[in-house]
Amino acid sequence: MTLQRLTALRALMASQPTALAAYIIPTADAHNSEYIAPVDARREWISGFTGSAGVAVVTDAKALVWTDGRYYTQFQKEVDMNVWTLMKQSLPDTPSMEKWLSSNLVAGSVVGVDPQTLTREEWTPLQSALSKAKMQLLAVDTNLVDATRLELQDPSPERPHNSLIHLPVEYTGKTAGQKIKELREKMVEKNVSALVITALDEVAYTLNLRGSDINYNPVFFSYLLITPTSVVLFWNAGEIPKDIYDVLVEEGVELEGRPYGEITVALKKLAKELSENGDGEHSIWLSSDASEAIHRAASGEGEIKKHLTLVSETSPVALAKLIKNPVELEGFRQCHIRDGVAVVRFFKWLHDQIDAGKSVTEIQAAEKLLEFRKDEKYFMGPSFETIPGAGENGAIIHYSPSREGPQRVIRPNDMFLLDSGGQYMDGTTDITRTRHMGEPTLAQMDAFTRVLKGQISVGTALYPKGVKGNVLDTLARKALWDAGLDYAHGTGHGVGHFLNVHEGPAGVSWRPYPHDPGLAAGQILSNEPGYYKVGEFGIRHEDLVETIAVTRETEHPRASNLLGDFDGRGVLGFNTITLVPNQKKCLKLELLDDFELRYINAYHARVFKILGPILKERGFEDDYLWLEKECAPITR
Repeated sequence: MTLQRLTALRALMASQPTALAAYIIPTADAHNSEYIAPVDARREWISGFTGSAGVAVVTDAKALVWTDGRYYTQFQKEVDMNVWTLMKQSLPDTPSMEKWLSSNLVAGSVVGVDPQTLTREEWTPLQSALSKAKMQLLAVDTNLVDATRLELQDPSPERPHNSLIHLPVEYTGKTAGQKIKELREKMVEKNVSALVITALDEVAYTLNLRGSDINYNPVFFSYLLITPTSVVLFWNAGEIPKDIYDVLVEEGVELEGRPYGEITVALKKLAKELSENGDGEHSIWLSSDASEAIHRAASGEGEIKKHLTLVSETSPVALAKLIKNPVELEGFRQCHIRDGVAVVRFFKWLHDQIDAGKSVTEIQAAEKLLEFRKDEKYFMGPSFETIPGAGENGAIIHYSPSREGPQRVIRPNDMFLLDSGGQYMDGTTDITRTRHMGEPTLAQMDAFTRVLKGQISVGTALYPKGVKGNVLDTLARKALWDAGLDYAHGTGHGVGHFLNVHEGPAGVSWRPYPHDPGLAAGQILSNEPGYYKVGEFGIRHEDLVETIAVTRETEHPRASNLLGDFDGRGVLGFNTITLVPNQKKCLKLELLDDFELRYINAYHARVFKILGPILKERGFEDDYLWLEKECAPITR
């Protein structure tokens, strides 16, 4: 199908009022969401590649996808390599998309893209690079992949607008009214007349509402416009359900509703009114992650507007929700206890099945884990599609088993990587554990231990307040680098509170997060180094950690060694909140130093102390005994 689809798209490119030499298809919706709804899965439809990151470029003769190291193996399995070219963007000799376009198109070429699918931050450097090569970047308001789908009688599905749910203050720790009051204070500091919130998780966070428009992400398609006197939600057909309206009034917000599709018209009108106001200069504040289309609308769509400027920078909502309040933090701790119970029960069940010679497929394992999570209080659903990688599939970093065709059975000689998470009303979980179903090889034990050493190194690190996450990344890789090994993904990402499992703007990676404000107490991050032997096995250890302030008196494995506080900057560390043991028989003890061994034993003791009584109280005696054995101290 991909060749037929490309042929139809190329015909549309050629028939535009200004013929396009290339068309760019990002993995994106109008809100710069990482995970997208089927209606926005345009790159997947045109290429067949289902990974969650990547940009496609189509010319009259070439079709290419730029993606990162998490997806190289997956891309080669899913895509017709006779038609598509994989551009491995993590490799130094791979040209960027801008460089490739500038080098492979002739001067005067026009490159098209839907301005709703590129942020202003992405648009500006691309436009600059093409201009230098005497080429033009053109905003094509009608999405050509959507138009191709119509032409081939395979139209895009409808955009979902599912019902909204209110998250009470007992979970959020702060009313919507208080959040908007604080945002208006920021608006006064910035001297702006309006704030446009475009990211879906930011809208949900601000209003203490959740939805289900994108799988695994409790968000809803919307925009929020805040002025000194109004709060306007652009959602669905514009009618706010009475129960939602009433509960927000109780939280101090009178919410006005407008249809979702009217946002650009409303912003153009606002820009016109402000520029013609006559009482001085006015500004509209939006995130640099907002789409080029939103930026154009807010600036008056290219017309010169006197007395109006745009403030385009990191959203104040992104910075606010990055630091969790005490209620959110306690929710995170509590949901990880319940999630730990579910994951422990699952692994005990899985080992019983495999040891008894029963057949369990990867998908059956994922479904059984979901059953265990459904037993837990406040569970709302998975936080992403479970990654149950048996053997060679564990080396596919974002593996997703197909429900069609032959099913991969988890075998007794498999290393099994399970990356999964839950959405709970009081928090979000994301955990990876790797366990061998039989007896690991020496090479597997070596890699397993080196990855765990990296995780411990990050998890026990002390560092100055305000350093950016990329400073910590090398700690996670050091034990692997010592053996000439590495992994092709970041080490940690932010996590939302009953929101997106991947949350910016902070993180831990070999390259800096562009808007990382620096680490501060109250952040939730993942800690997840790995190692992947393509075609054989994968290993990843992932915990969620809470960023905490540390003094000599803090309960932290390195606190007692402190001699200073970085000249008054303050000391930060991590508290691991994930509670599931690591498999002891995969450890190569001679690679562990005494500190690391003490850390593992202390962690396992904490897991058993917290989860053991709960398992016993709920009558899960066999699970209790299994956990007791898994958490027993390791001796050399």
